[in-house]
Amino acid sequence: MSDNPLQDPRFFRAPYETYARLRSTAPVQKIPAGSEGRHSYLVTGYAEAREAFADPRLSKDTARFFADQPTRRTLHPAVSQSMLAGDPPQHTRLRRLVTKAFTPGAVDRLRPYIQGVTDELLGQWAPGERADLVAGLAGPLPVAVICRLLGVPDADRAEVRTWSNDLFSAGEPDRVDTASHAVANYMAGLIASKRRSPDGSVLQDLIQARDGADRLSEDELVSLAVLLLVAGHETTTNFIGNAALALLQSPESLTRLRHEPDLLEAVLDELLRFDSPVGIATFRYTTEAMCLGGVAIPPGVPVLIAPGAANRDPHRFTDPDELDLDRDAGGHLAFGHGIHRCLGAPLAKAEGHIALRALITRFPDVRLAISADELEWRRTRLMRGLKSLPVAL
Repeated sequence: MSDNPLQDPRFFRAPYETYARLRSTAPVQKIPAGSEGRHSYLVTGYAEAREAFADPRLSKDTARFFADQPTRRTLHPAVSQSMLAGDPPQHTRLRRLVTKAFTPGAVDRLRPYIQGVTDELLGQWAPGERADLVAGLAGPLPVAVICRLLGVPDADRAEVRTWSNDLFSAGEPDRVDTASHAVANYMAGLIASKRRSPDGSVLQDLIQARDGADRLSEDELVSLAVLLLVAGHETTTNFIGNAALALLQSPESLTRLRHEPDLLEAVLDELLRFDSPVGIATFRYTTEAMCLGGVAIPPGVPVLIAPGAANRDPHRFTDPDELDLDRDAGGHLAFGHGIHRCLGAPLAKAEGHIALRALITRFPDVRLAISADELEWRRTRLMRGLKSLPVAL
């Protein structure tokens, strides 16, 4: 077994036990990273994670970090060199181009569509039957919404979901690399078709930024399109699934929300804090020596920020392992913090709110169809999400 606690098979099923053990030793500590004696620094404390998210000495420029390192990987540049893997000023310029698509006003205009898709999906279920909440709701709803935003044809949603799943196939690099080329080639083709037949999608807005003001290169355009397509639904799928499971395992909370459904919107932050859809944030490394949580970190080493751990830090949240609907969890780090904070957070919360409210009110007797010990979790440190969630209606 690896000395890296994040590679222990038990970690994916019960990460919070591992996080708590590590955090009790030190909120920032060195852990093994691969072979040849390399190490990373893992951040599990809340204060330290928040500080790290905002520290400009932690770079996200993965292309620069790996430039001189030999690799057999063939990941498409649209995936490996996206806005998510960049620093200012490039990151600032790209983010500005897509921010308006995820403002509260823009999200409000999408709510009728989100509600319609939710009703359509739940309309395929019937009381007394069994259903898979991930395959039947948490998965297809965010895919439908982001495809609507980008102008992806409905017939292509299934492929989008497959490519996205493959991109997060931890331990299967060939599968990840193949998926990266498939989704990048698809988006390049979709961009070409929209140049011929413009529509009112967010993707069309980005095409105009490329072809009009020339603020985007063609590579940047494809990369942004891929990032929005994949990141625009993966975390939301996990959020809905994790939140539903948390409520199903807390009968008192579920009963209260059944009687007070208007309370749900106010407790979304607590659900996000309790079981964050992102376990460990995307890659960062030190550009110079720094001190974090009293630990000296040398330049040029990866730093892994774990929002899933930070959100269970007892120094920030009292009784963090308890789901508390009355808790003020507004400071959680499920969406990150600082300049890289998830710009799709308003959309994710709207989808989660609509989906969970519809589930609770439409199926008041919903319960787990199997024991929690039988649930299968996705084997990726980045994402915290279920493979399936069987429920009895």
